[in-house]
Amino acid sequence: MQYRNLGKWGLKVSEISLGSWMTELNGLGAAETARQCIRAAYDAGVNFFDCADAYSGGAAEKFLGSALRDYKRSSYIVSSKVFFPAGRGVNDWGLSRKHIIEQLDSSLKNMKLDYLDLYFCHRFDPTTPLEETLQTLSDMVAQGKILYYGVSEWSPVQLSKAISVVKELGLRPINVIQPQYNMVDRYIEDETIQICSENGIGIVSFSPLAQGLLTGKYRKGQPLPAGSRATHQADRQINALLTDDNLDKVNALSRIAQELGVPLSVLALSWILRLPQISSVISGASNPEQIEANVAASGFKIPAEAMQEIEKILDYHPFVRKIG
Repeated sequence: MQYRNLGKWGLKVSEISLGSWMTELNGLGAAETARQCIRAAYDAGVNFFDCADAYSGGAAEKFLGSALRDYKRSSYIVSSKVFFPAGRGVNDWGLSRKHIIEQLDSSLKNMKLDYLDLYFCHRFDPTTPLEETLQTLSDMVAQGKILYYGVSEWSPVQLSKAISVVKELGLRPINVIQPQYNMVDRYIEDETIQICSENGIGIVSFSPLAQGLLTGKYRKGQPLPAGSRATHQADRQINALLTDDNLDKVNALSRIAQELGVPLSVLALSWILRLPQISSVISGASNPEQIEANVAASGFKIPAEAMQEIEKILDYHPFVRKIG
């Protein structure tokens, strides 16, 4: 495993990290399998484990905290997030000072930790002033409850405004963002990456395999694989990605991966890590074997010729409007 700094900051995170969004805790043996995944990741050098208060209604936090107690606290980095509803009350969601402090305390209690290494605003809250949200997060850093903080899925304008507020009020700086980023969703390349580079903000991206599209298991003209996410996922995100155009790209990318002697998933993960602004790629896994496959992307360099071919296949065109 190789490690990178979190933006310009001193914290070192593993290039491949483990997320908890898809962690399955229900059913015979599910919890034990999830525990084996965490153990396999840690043994492979993964030191960053991502979670959120909204995952499984807090059960994911409790499980992750329990699994990580087997290890020395200084040896791992753990994160959580705040925004989504935690109850039915009018103040049980969002980024108000009240909700942030209450949910941070709840996350720490769930994980049985004294502090979180990273804490994210899970989404943007248009009903709360940025001054209130950012002052609260800065205060939590000052109190030692969190060490670094950031945002997830904020627009470039929202992120830029937040940076301005931080500077204006002399608050603790934003250290990290957590956006979606993969071969078929490259929106952060248009503006966000430049904003992060200019401000020393680290990027820990999620959904690197585009809900499983970039594993190569979905094929054009073939039935959906039994038990795959496309057959049962409630929000149907993967199904919207199974277009003929995307599946043609996957087929072409699979040929490149085969020529390089790696799984398509390794190609997709290492492609993200080609950018120095990426601090870590948050991967998911339903079994320890997938952990082994994912961590193989750390340190794997895609040859320049193959990279050129990949860009031709992806055919990405950033949004540009000529003025004048």
